[in-house]
Amino acid sequence: MNVTIESIKGYEILNGKGKPTVEAVLTTSNGISVTASAPSGASTGRYEAYELYDGGTRYNGFGTTKASAGVSNEICQALKGVSVTDQAKIDRILCELDGTPNKSRLGGNAILPVSLAAAKAGALASGLPLYRYLGGFAPRRIPAISSTVISGGAFSPSGLEFEDYLLILDGFSRFSEATEALLAMREEMLKRILKRVSYCLEDAGALAPELDSTDEAFAIILDAARAVGCESCVHLGLDVAANELYDPDTNTYVLSKKRTRYTAAELCTYYRNLCRDYPLIYIEDPFEEDAFGDYARLKAAVPNIMVSGDDLFATNIERLKMGIEHDSANTLLFKINQIGTVSEAFSTAMFAIDNGYSITASGRSGESLDDFSADLAVAIGAQQMKMGSPVRGERNAKFNRLMRIESELFPS
Repeated sequence: MNVTIESIKGYEILNGKGKPTVEAVLTTSNGISVTASAPSGASTGRYEAYELYDGGTRYNGFGTTKASAGVSNEICQALKGVSVTDQAKIDRILCELDGTPNKSRLGGNAILPVSLAAAKAGALASGLPLYRYLGGFAPRRIPAISSTVISGGAFSPSGLEFEDYLLILDGFSRFSEATEALLAMREEMLKRILKRVSYCLEDAGALAPELDSTDEAFAIILDAARAVGCESCVHLGLDVAANELYDPDTNTYVLSKKRTRYTAAELCTYYRNLCRDYPLIYIEDPFEEDAFGDYARLKAAVPNIMVSGDDLFATNIERLKMGIEHDSANTLLFKINQIGTVSEAFSTAMFAIDNGYSITASGRSGESLDDFSADLAVAIGAQQMKMGSPVRGERNAKFNRLMRIESELFPS
């Protein structure tokens, strides 16, 4: 039976930041109905798919009625009657319909939820769980947890140097056990921070305390791990978000706490010293998004560390090819909304794996309750997944989905 797309309706909804995004409701010829929505990031590079907003005064210009209307009208007409299990054709039509290199005519935030909804409907029509439909019979692992527990950088009031201070949990026998340990450590960190400084809660559920240095942030995380008794399974990571620190006029990086300027070489030395002094195994976006050579120097300086490209690659296979040519990194940060369709994102992930890269799947700061990214992380065999802290509904949706997938793949 050939199940085809019957209708697609776009809606303006709110994400976890209270910012509008687009939800697509797709109905098939046999009565299947699915919904999917587009996440949105705060720290975005210029190579990401374009998000289309209304402008004007409504929602401070960030309304999505234009993008939603595009889903209901132009996109719906183009895809009506197409087989819901032909994901490659659906995504090709979407890209050709938009006709721009960065999806700026219809908006990546209109194209992506349709692509996601089609994949969900295809999985249901095939009688398969989504991770199996996307990844075949290859999925055999649940990604390790990479949780933003302390927030700093340009988008945080904490004054800390870097955007995300990550707690990476690897070595637990089950994802559910790692989740339990993460919450226990977060409670320990909260107790320790509350005794010393004021703090606020950031978009991803991370703590944003008034701390003096990266050393102090790392010490709090490691003290909490020791208190809970799982130090052997705890590693550290950094999302530097160096685009936000970079001053192109002086070709230096201005670290936010003390306004200290670093050249790329000096920053490389700083990272290398942090890797020497702490169990730091992951550094994301250590330099600005076109600094392929600086990435390569860091990768050579810390050969056992995951050097990850986010803004550098933008989940774009052409950008990834440039990185491979320069030997710039060894890890792809995987954000599906950076490229805008399931097929393009999946191709980039497979190309990364074929070239010896590991994959860190990632959510965005503006997530919704849609848990598609959890299935996709399993489907592509991601080594770890950045999901924020499990203290908000849009974050817990991903944690909960991964625990359900774990129970299916590895029954206790």
